[in-house]
Amino acid sequence: MFYRCPKCKRVWQYPIEKCPDCFVNLEKVKQKEIRVVAVSRVGIPSVSHPKTPYFVLLLEDENGNKWVQKSAKEYKIGDKIKIEPSQEEKVVAIWIIKYDIPESWERVIELIGGIKPESETRILLLPTLVSPSHPHLGENTSPEFLETAIKYLLEKGVKRENIKVAGQSFNEFPIEISAQKSQLLKICQKEKIEPLNLSEGNFLERDGLKISQKALEADLIINIPRLKIGEARASQNLFKLLDKTNYLAQEYLSTEKEIFEKLKKQLPPVLTVAQADSVQKQDGRIVHMRLTMACLNPLYLDRIFAQITASPLPKILKNVNTEDIRVLGRKIEELEWVF
Repeated sequence: MFYRCPKCKRVWQYPIEKCPDCFVNLEKVKQKEIRVVAVSRVGIPSVSHPKTPYFVLLLEDENGNKWVQKSAKEYKIGDKIKIEPSQEEKVVAIWIIKYDIPESWERVIELIGGIKPESETRILLLPTLVSPSHPHLGENTSPEFLETAIKYLLEKGVKRENIKVAGQSFNEFPIEISAQKSQLLKICQKEKIEPLNLSEGNFLERDGLKISQKALEADLIINIPRLKIGEARASQNLFKLLDKTNYLAQEYLSTEKEIFEKLKKQLPPVLTVAQADSVQKQDGRIVHMRLTMACLNPLYLDRIFAQITASPLPKILKNVNTEDIRVLGRKIEELEWVF
């Protein structure tokens, strides 16, 4: 993504919002055609780039803007690069956050076919909210990621009153305390979006599951989890739409995978856009992976993330086969880390 001043036509690759010379808001400039203008082969591995050889491409768009990008595939000078979007369920889109979250958010949604909500579309946002911790600790969805989701929907024309941010506590921490400490409540107040504590609402029984009425009434659920290495955060985040007591009872009767499949059949369409920029390891330390991922089925997203991080598979992902999953945007080989 590039940003251009509509007055003096100067261009920046990072979102400085206003032109420092003209003091007017910058406009986004998207690329329509991308071609390779230079190629460099790298043969020395590093911690964040363990697989070699790989290639560093100098790319140029139709406006003459240039940038570099890592590639697992070798290209020749003059080759054109084009990624066709797909709306298949078994497609996971991945993009690297270079300077700002909104660009990666738009990219991954475009790659899985995009969404076209109307002003009256009722949308339920479901962030990860598991503990009363500060944003820099990487435990909950960050305020910036939630704000990006809200602004994206407002730009698409969705009315504020039709956007809800939902969650509930499945542990000893009250959801209100977690929402305040994580600064997600602050974003809701800033953007005038209603936060919902699902545990205080009604639950309707569907196929043995007690599902939040607010979730069933939504036209679209946007699942915005904060991923964690060694866990299936994207898939398990949907369990917050269940009555807590009912979910705990179901755990004795069924596997997480069975509960997930039953729940997914009852819900309206679910779009998952996952935050994987600064992610926690099992020991709590933070790894800066700079990724945004999207998928129509969070099981596939969790499985691809587990492959990128080479982490042990949670039980819910044991039988999810990666061979059937298409990855768009960036290739797994370009993103794998050594932990």
